[in-house]
Amino acid sequence: MSPPPRPRAAIVGIAGPTLAPDEAALLREYPPAGVILFARNIADPAQLAALSAQLRGVMGAEAVVMIDQEGGRVARLRPPHWRPHPSAQSIGALPPDRAGRAAYLSGALIGAECAQGGIDVVCAPVLDVSHDGTTDAIGDRAFSREPAVAARLGRCFAEGLRAAGVQAVGKHAPGHGRAQVDSHHELPIVEASDLSDDIAPFAANADLPWLMTAHVVYRALDADVPATLSPIVIEDVIRGRIGFTGVLCSDDLAMHALAGDPAERAQRALAAGCDIALYCPGDAAGTAAVLHAVPALSPHAAERLAAAAAWAREGRTALDPEALSGERTDLMA
Repeated sequence: MSPPPRPRAAIVGIAGPTLAPDEAALLREYPPAGVILFARNIADPAQLAALSAQLRGVMGAEAVVMIDQEGGRVARLRPPHWRPHPSAQSIGALPPDRAGRAAYLSGALIGAECAQGGIDVVCAPVLDVSHDGTTDAIGDRAFSREPAVAARLGRCFAEGLRAAGVQAVGKHAPGHGRAQVDSHHELPIVEASDLSDDIAPFAANADLPWLMTAHVVYRALDADVPATLSPIVIEDVIRGRIGFTGVLCSDDLAMHALAGDPAERAQRALAAGCDIALYCPGDAAGTAAVLHAVPALSPHAAERLAAAAAWAREGRTALDPEALSGERTDLMA
């Protein structure tokens, strides 16, 4: 009996709340490192848990199930089945002695809900620093205009996720806050020469298990190539100056900031130094093209994924979501 195929260096979306037979066949033949879920994939807690189990049954037990669940407007799990969670900005506006605890509680509550649904990787916290003119695409997703505050609250949120046994993904390295246009629609270009404030929260959180790249051109770092596709930014800044050694995934490669077809984008992101190419739309043609184009996970990437899982597993503690929710309500009042 031949061994199962090695996971490929991609995380992809699926189309709906159930795994279609053609999707299952593709994920079985070309298993990605995991799947990312969106609102289109989620109906209620029982359905979510069943889908997560089905995905791992097809891809393998080690495959990750990922979600964007920051709190505020970036939330795929929503009422009435899941709690509403405050935005990063609203947490950052609290007095310092309350903000850190509130960030931790939000991370723990989000993590507990995700873990119950079989999700083990949450794309949060946002470590971007707000600036004058920051695009609304970031906006209230950022904790603060102060790098030290963004770093501290991002750390607290990540530790809350970890207490729930969930892996945290810091984003968007090396800092999206100076972008003044939405990378979902066009390519932001940052002209600033000094990016120290933007980089600082990522350097302070360099030991997180995952970071996500930014689809942003930083003229001072690489004049023409967005960070996701730039070997210079990834090697010199994210791996070098920031000192990050964990799993590096791209932001969604379907975003209009990037040029080229999905397979080309994925290949360029991996060639630049990303461990994982993230392709989210769930369209059959694009997903198949990406999975056919990308190689198997590199040995280094596989080691980083194993270390990320251990980070969450070793940090897990007993949580009482109802008590945590009540405490957070009091802090946010």
